[in-house]
Amino acid sequence: MNTENVVKHLRVLWRTDRIIAEIQMRHMLIGLGLRAFAALIAAFGLLMLELSAYFALVQIWSAISAAAILGAVNFAIVAILFLIAGRPPSGRELDEIHGSSIDALQIEARALQSQVSAAIHNPLNSVLPLLIVPLITIIIKSLRKPAAKPAATATAAEQK
Repeated sequence: MNTENVVKHLRVLWRTDRIIAEIQMRHMLIGLGLRAFAALIAAFGLLMLELSAYFALVQIWSAISAAAILGAVNFAIVAILFLIAGRPPSGRELDEIHGSSIDALQIEARALQSQVSAAIHNPLNSVLPLLIVPLITIIIKSLRKPAAKPAATATAAEQK
């Protein structure tokens, strides 16, 4: 368990989440643009088609039947356009990367948990390697200082 690995996995997770959010936002904006464009086409194009279809149907059926048929056709066209605009984006690769980064982060968290539980149950095993080097340096320094003091006192005694 290494904190660098945890940070690395968190960065990968953050980047994939950011990329996924950007892709979803682009998809939503494109869908909104398609819906607006579909509404514009529906307003201008269907107005002319309805007008010509209405005049054609009035000669065959009554004016009420012609208007009802044209309304049903308009709703069918709009429903098809909304279905096309509402398709989900294809981002399976990003979902796999997101899942693998979460799995790696969970593995690192389990390793950290096992180290913490081992440190709690056996505190000397985790603290002792950290303390050995400073203790050895302190012992060596303390052994050197008394040897230097008698030499200094001997030279002071010789001078008197």
